Amino acid sequence: MAKNRHSEGAGPSQRQLRVGELIRRTLSAVLARGDVHDPELNAMSITVGEVRTSPDLKIATVYVMPLGGARREDAIQALKRNRGELRREIMREMTLKYAPDLRFVIDETFDRMDETRALFAREDVMRDIEGGEAEDHE
Repeated sequence: MAKNRHSEGAGPSQRQLRVGELIRRTLSAVLARGDVHDPELNAMSITVGEVRTSPDLKIATVYVMPLGGARREDAIQALKRNRGELRREIMREMTLKYAPDLRFVIDETFDRMDETRALFAREDVMRDIEGGEAEDHE
């Protein structure tokens, strides 16, 4: 029986990573230039943190965060409303066989980083970290 390349434990292929990064850069540029014909979307400053593509490159999940993290739901709705225009811009600037279906979600990475910093700043955690370093030096 042939081995499935896209098994559950396998990470994204080099092609998926490369195409995802190209889509991320393209979307970032389109949003920064205000190429979309939606004044509400153009008024927002949106960071495109990451784009993950499906193995067949037909679906692209776009992780976004509005500047300052405010109006998250408004940003997602504006992006969804303009999905077709954003797809056309991607196809115009890239050479892909298919325009990927764009799915927009909030990028929680920044929130997780803040939570991690807060965790490491706690007194009991600092004590454990410093205690572990003292044991390593003995």
